[in-house]
Amino acid sequence: MGWKVDVPHSNVEFTARHMMITKVRGSFRDFDGDVTIDENDFTASTLEGTVQVASIDTGNEDRDAHLRSADFFDVDTYPTMRFVATNIMREDEDEYEVEGELTIKDVTQAVRWEVEALGHRTDPYGNEKWGFSAETKIDRRDFGLTWNVPLDGGGVLVGNTIEIELSVQFQKVNESEAAA
Repeated sequence: MGWKVDVPHSNVEFTARHMMITKVRGSFRDFDGDVTIDENDFTASTLEGTVQVASIDTGNEDRDAHLRSADFFDVDTYPTMRFVATNIMREDEDEYEVEGELTIKDVTQAVRWEVEALGHRTDPYGNEKWGFSAETKIDRRDFGLTWNVPLDGGGVLVGNTIEIELSVQFQKVNESEAAA
């Protein structure tokens, strides 16, 4: 059965170290995804998602503009990030590992997510929903995000390890939406 990301009830967030002493958090506001959920066996499900990189929001417009620039994401050339799951493995009752390919800029790398199935409900309007959370860490340099500034006394301005957290609610797509 087809499902879409319920964007108003979902988040795509990340954390990066700044000057090696602080964690800066941010999010992407424009994203979507499609899933085929096999409710009897999640490992037989499919998943892909896309993020519009220009929607980055760290709470600081100057920093966001720099992140959109050619120093980092180069959103004029590479407007999207994309993830496609290639393997879903059950670890425990509600815990899964999802392997897949993450593309940032023109670089695709294998990424492994720790995923928790949070539950299935029908909302007050009759819409079926599934909730999941997911976490991973990537080295931004693996995706060509190499800009940095060395600091006096050692270290760099921007940490290389990026923590990514998703809280995603999927809504079942009814037949009329699927045909549109």
